[in-house]
Amino acid sequence: MDNKSPCKFTTLFRIMIPNSIFLSIFAALNFEFRSSIEIYMNTRISQAIATSIEVKQALLAEPALLQRIENAATLMCTALRAGGKVHFCGNGGSAADAQHLAAELSGRFYYDRPPLNAEALHCNSSYLTAVANDYGYDEVYARLLRGTAHSGDVLVALSTSGNSTNILNACRAAREMDVHIMGLTGATGGKMAEYCDVLLNVPSTDTPRIQECHIMLGHILCEMVEMELFPQP
Repeated sequence: MDNKSPCKFTTLFRIMIPNSIFLSIFAALNFEFRSSIEIYMNTRISQAIATSIEVKQALLAEPALLQRIENAATLMCTALRAGGKVHFCGNGGSAADAQHLAAELSGRFYYDRPPLNAEALHCNSSYLTAVANDYGYDEVYARLLRGTAHSGDVLVALSTSGNSTNILNACRAAREMDVHIMGLTGATGGKMAEYCDVLLNVPSTDTPRIQECHIMLGHILCEMVEMELFPQP
């Protein structure tokens, strides 16, 4: 059968029904379809926002986790006061968060003040591609950390699962060098949990909702560090 030939039923349908009525029916069906799509999209938007709020409320309801946020800020302040550095690492969206948060410290957060020594480990693309090619992607962060970190520094490791191999290798390297580790993960903490001096495990298993909380927690930490190191009169 020629697929380009008009459907016999459709042709007969058009012959039997006046064009104006046919167009009215088509318009009505199209309106119903578009309305259904809009209802679905509005529902999904509302659900995403509501779920994000629920995760943040669950986080707010955990006093132990709130205390760990304060502990993480103290850890970062101690390292920076001593002339140390805060290193960030993550993959994909977590790499973007790592770079974002490093910039909040090395640049500014709320107000003008001296820069802080903070950097994301993935920013040198020549290094990243060379080491990934020569040693494997699993080693990209661990190798750079061994070349740039010192005892007393802080590694902020971001992984929604807590199981990313290159992040785990960076944590192992940090342990060897006496670099403190702050982890940002999902609910379980994954394999990263055993390496972290401070673990901020968002109470969710939904990757987008976890990442939304990671950037919120990161902003809180940047604010606390800035206020503690450069208090305003």
